[in-house]
Amino acid sequence: MVPMFRARLRERVRTVSGGEVAGILVAVFWAILVSFLAVALARLAQTLKATTKLVADVTDQAVPLLADASQAVRSAQTQIDRVDAIASDVQEVTSNASALSTTVASTFGGPLVKVAAFGYGVRRALGGRKEEDVPGKSPRRTVIVGRTVPAARRKRK
Repeated sequence: MVPMFRARLRERVRTVSGGEVAGILVAVFWAILVSFLAVALARLAQTLKATTKLVADVTDQAVPLLADASQAVRSAQTQIDRVDAIASDVQEVTSNASALSTTVASTFGGPLVKVAAFGYGVRRALGGRKEEDVPGKSPRRTVIVGRTVPAARRKRK
């Protein structure tokens, strides 16, 4: 029986050709390639899920921040409007003060100057003229490189 079994086994055993080996190698290569692509796609899906979650979290935090920023801008605009109103009032007060100053100077300035000049004239007339009181009669000096030269040493033209 054993020899017969071996004969049948030889009939059934077939040799594998080179093309069949190549086909098996290509099939194994494609199986490995598909496995790597499946792993890469799974990781890409995880990355996209994490990115989607991150964007949702950022959006949830950004919306209140934008609302606060908008409120701050509105408040700043209100304050700027108030400051503008105050600045225009200050400008009006300044122009009124300038006009009042001009009016007071023209009303009282001329007569005060005349009274002062009259008083000076009366003092001069009653007190007599002194040589040192006369303007323009003080000894003149010339400054040359940080030092003063008396009038007697200067050349007269």
